[in-house]
Amino acid sequence: MDISKVAWTTAGRRLTAAAGSVVGKRYQDNYDVVHLEPGDPLAVVADGMGSGPGSTVAAHTAVEVFLREVMVGETPSALRAAVSAAQDAVRKAGSNLDELTGSTLTAFVAEHDGENAAAWIVQLGDSRVYRLRDGLLELLTVDHTIAWVGVLHGWFGADSEEARAARYRLTRYVGHPDAPEPDLLNVTLRSGDVYLLGTDGVSDQLSYERLTRILATDDPAAAVHTLLDDTLAAGGDDNATAVVIRVERSVE
Repeated sequence: MDISKVAWTTAGRRLTAAAGSVVGKRYQDNYDVVHLEPGDPLAVVADGMGSGPGSTVAAHTAVEVFLREVMVGETPSALRAAVSAAQDAVRKAGSNLDELTGSTLTAFVAEHDGENAAAWIVQLGDSRVYRLRDGLLELLTVDHTIAWVGVLHGWFGADSEEARAARYRLTRYVGHPDAPEPDLLNVTLRSGDVYLLGTDGVSDQLSYERLTRILATDDPAAAVHTLLDDTLAAGGDDNATAVVIRVERSVE
């Protein structure tokens, strides 16, 4: 299992991050894509929809184009423009394929300007971002699925057959014919905060309590290793990808 590690500094904060991915036991190939930018506090995760060439093309294209475009800046308009460019590129790539070509896109992009350390969360699809702060693990993102909408509106129970069937019906994704916009969330970066970006292969297989315990470690690389090991122990029913980012301290 290969775990990549980086350290960043932004707005007086030092961040350490690690990322990794496993194929699991269900598929022969990995349709997840993960990237940690070496020089800038930027992490991106994409989960290709389906299990074929369209899945691979969509995830890689989404990440590559988003990374290229987001280097222009981290303002809300720049982030939306980067996602829009990724939408166009994935739809174009899918026009030559006879199968679904789409992917999720979830990113952590720290701000470079401003007195307070902060970051943007970019969300499209059902990969997730969690934050552990003062012992409390919070889910910061919303799943763009029919299951999420159905449970919120009481159409069916969370553990029902209907919810399970709707779990993989995404309402927003990169490559969608209507090019939906992403959710954007601005978060402050406090010393001790730990952020997790993970595909559904992580969130669907590990409990809230288990995620909380793993993220409490001081070592992001060890946390990623344990998260991915646990997905395999839980059955490895999907590709699983995780990024763990820890806000260490103020930099003098």
